Amino acid sequence: MAVSNYSLKVNRQLLDPSFESYRLSLEPIPIYNVELDAAVAEVKLKDSQYTLDHVRAFGMYNYLHIDPWYEDSVFFVDCKGRVLNLTVTLDTALGKPIEVFHMPSDPTVCEERLCASLSFTSATWASLSDGAGRLYLLRTSMRRENCSLKWEPLFSEEMGEPFTILHSISHVQAGVHSMEVLLLRIQKDPSSDSDAKGSGYSVSLEWITVSNTAEQGQEKKYKVRKRKMLRGKSVPHYAALEPQGKGLMVASEKPFVFTHVDGALLEQPAAHAMEMESSAGGSMLQVIDPIYFWQQTIEDITVSVRMPEGITKDDVLFKLSMENVSVGVQGFAPLLEGQLHAPVDPEASAWIIKDEKSLEVTLQKRSEGPMWPELLTGGDGRGEFLMSEEQTALLHERLTYLTTEDMNANPDKGKPPCNAQELEDCDGFPEDSSNLTRFDGESLKPTHVVNLGSHQYLFTVDLNPSEMPSFCLRHDVDALLWQPRPDQPSNMWEHIATFNALGYVQASKRDKKFATCPPNFSYAALGECLRRVFIYRQPSPVDTVLFNRMQGRQVGQVAKQQVASLESNNIVLGFRATNERLFVLTSNNLFVLKINN
Repeated sequence: MAVSNYSLKVNRQLLDPSFESYRLSLEPIPIYNVELDAAVAEVKLKDSQYTLDHVRAFGMYNYLHIDPWYEDSVFFVDCKGRVLNLTVTLDTALGKPIEVFHMPSDPTVCEERLCASLSFTSATWASLSDGAGRLYLLRTSMRRENCSLKWEPLFSEEMGEPFTILHSISHVQAGVHSMEVLLLRIQKDPSSDSDAKGSGYSVSLEWITVSNTAEQGQEKKYKVRKRKMLRGKSVPHYAALEPQGKGLMVASEKPFVFTHVDGALLEQPAAHAMEMESSAGGSMLQVIDPIYFWQQTIEDITVSVRMPEGITKDDVLFKLSMENVSVGVQGFAPLLEGQLHAPVDPEASAWIIKDEKSLEVTLQKRSEGPMWPELLTGGDGRGEFLMSEEQTALLHERLTYLTTEDMNANPDKGKPPCNAQELEDCDGFPEDSSNLTRFDGESLKPTHVVNLGSHQYLFTVDLNPSEMPSFCLRHDVDALLWQPRPDQPSNMWEHIATFNALGYVQASKRDKKFATCPPNFSYAALGECLRRVFIYRQPSPVDTVLFNRMQGRQVGQVAKQQVASLESNNIVLGFRATNERLFVLTSNNLFVLKINN
């Protein structure tokens, strides 16, 4: 199955180019406080968990879980191993959280334990990790009808090293009930060298299928039927399973690839397994990125493609036309394939094997002069552009006036100086680009890839329990919400909402820890590590007549910003939004903010 490169299509009708700013509103936000009987089961990072991936995955973990099927019902795990539920019906009469499940094992005995994690699999099922390596699948009955009913564990099994649950779904096919659970681990990388560049850790995603089928003559029982393992080098920003378990979507800075199924090593395609090392049992394939490097002059393009060591010309598959190129190895998927950015002359182009481990391709441009911004149209995320020394020196000379310590290094030139002190942190973009990849559930190969470029990931939110979680990305100064549509291959990611200027605003909050929005998109919320919560409401009609003094026109709508301060000195551990309320969890308190009536 060929990989298709896609781009996210922005719905221009959801953008507001005339948006001016948020107006600070001093209207108080009602805040209700529930004191907890026992502290939240917070797990702090250890000295061995020193990488940025550990901080992203576990240090910034959201300990508060909201029920997508019953939005004003939130759950958390306390230090006694209890899963507690608070369901709000009347803000002024909040009760104490109710215990719905108690983990029989003591996870604190595990030295490498992580935070307990919870995922709502369906309206009647939930999946729970104790943080020490045990997975529970719990029958909750209809939580909307009886939120205080105790949950029944129908599956409990040790799954290996500690993990957190990223997502889970439930489905029934041919009378067989199955649950798909996606687990996240950060593990020591045995192949890494302590002196080599890198953290020494790798990230794994494990896709587990549990079904209630039965062997002949035996009673039906929930058992693990399939275990699929992916590996990568960065914690995913977003990872979710498609309905019916038909696929998996992952957004991350580094690529992921399926490596094992039920413990058996998969044969890796050449695009992901470029370095082959001989071993007694055969060959070991190691993931290396990028696959190729390219340079250019005004006349030609030079591409250096990584190849398996010991490659010969008989192993090379090379196809070149005026507009397309394909480079690969016999028996593997192409390493470089796609439409070139501009036409080339096939007759004047050539390739050669260098050092028996790389293929150097020279492409002659048909039109000399224009420099290519990319090698392949749309990009494939596998290559890296390298500037020549001459190009680097020329660029440095042209931009010297921007980087000098003088306010204006050459006042005779008509170029304005740039003072770095005038730039704000929120004007910056992430240095690393990310890719959004869709994997097929059967072939386990990527089918769709989107290069997110510098579109900063902001947050993930469950809007509709019948659909995959949505994700929010920064586009210019705005924040755009995207809904995956796996049943629409031509428009697999739909732009469904826009939060004006939120991309710029959130970047200016240095102490921001959480961000979220409700299902009706009426506001966006940012939570700092301590105390403060920021509410950014969508523009709404004003009751009085207002005029813009600068433009002399009447203002019909105003977007409001509100700030709330919590009466707690404890770190914020959880942050969830509904259409009417915002829930904020600290170690000893659960705050309920009444946002909308």
